[in-house]
Amino acid sequence: MTSATIDGFSHGFVTPAAGFLVAWLGGALGLRCTNRARSSSGIPKAGWLALGAGSIGVGIWTMHFVAMLGFEVVGARVSYDLGLTVGSLGVAVLVVLIGVVLVGYRGTGWANLLPAGTLMGLGIAGMHYMGMAGMHVGMRIHYSVPLVVVSVVIAVVAATAALRAAVSTSGIRASASSSLIFGVAVAAMHYTGMSALGVNADHMSHASGTPATDLIVPMLLGPTVFLVLASAVVMFDPDLMLGDVERRARLRASSGPVSPAAAADTAGPSSVGRPNAAHREGGAFHRR
Repeated sequence: MTSATIDGFSHGFVTPAAGFLVAWLGGALGLRCTNRARSSSGIPKAGWLALGAGSIGVGIWTMHFVAMLGFEVVGARVSYDLGLTVGSLGVAVLVVLIGVVLVGYRGTGWANLLPAGTLMGLGIAGMHYMGMAGMHVGMRIHYSVPLVVVSVVIAVVAATAALRAAVSTSGIRASASSSLIFGVAVAAMHYTGMSALGVNADHMSHASGTPATDLIVPMLLGPTVFLVLASAVVMFDPDLMLGDVERRARLRASSGPVSPAAAADTAGPSSVGRPNAAHREGGAFHRR
């Protein structure tokens, strides 16, 4: 069996870097929206969860597609099945939505995080390999099972960590840091899965499908517009930009000066109350 030469970095580190940035942005937006849903209810809660799932799912899928633009097989023309490629985007958004809904409505304990993260990770890995199934190079493709298993494990760990961060981080800085780790994990899952790929050059056939160059604009335009709009929603919601500590500080600042009586009530048995008690005791002694 003759193996064809595979180059996953035909454009250098441009595609890996661009893919990572997209995954990081989608993860950061998704974490903030999911965190915001914790303090919401009803339709707004469902809306924040949906926006968060869309941001993460679109970010992951776009990272996959951008990274694949740097993939080539020497002597072959890479093309894509449009149905499977677009369908993999739907899978990415759907499984992330299921994960954030489970955590958003059923609680943030590990009894919910573990099954939600596992389902979400399996779905992310399924999105990756579904997208790979839609790639045609005119040769027979095969995979290294151990590396496939490793990529799935990375996806599950990354998804569980992302859900955990979504319900535990507070503030945009913490979410940005968590999403950086998530972006690295997603990129690691993708390139681990790609390293499992092998191509048999002994079986040549006509590569059907749409060339990657014809899909760049339509496949990237929609996700880019979505992430830009999601970024605008996040930036124009002051509560979403703040964490719990910052939000409480802002509420205290907006409530105006606190009266001495209210301060005494909230201070408990402090020095404010002790003179009054001494005065009462002194008055009672004087009457005696």
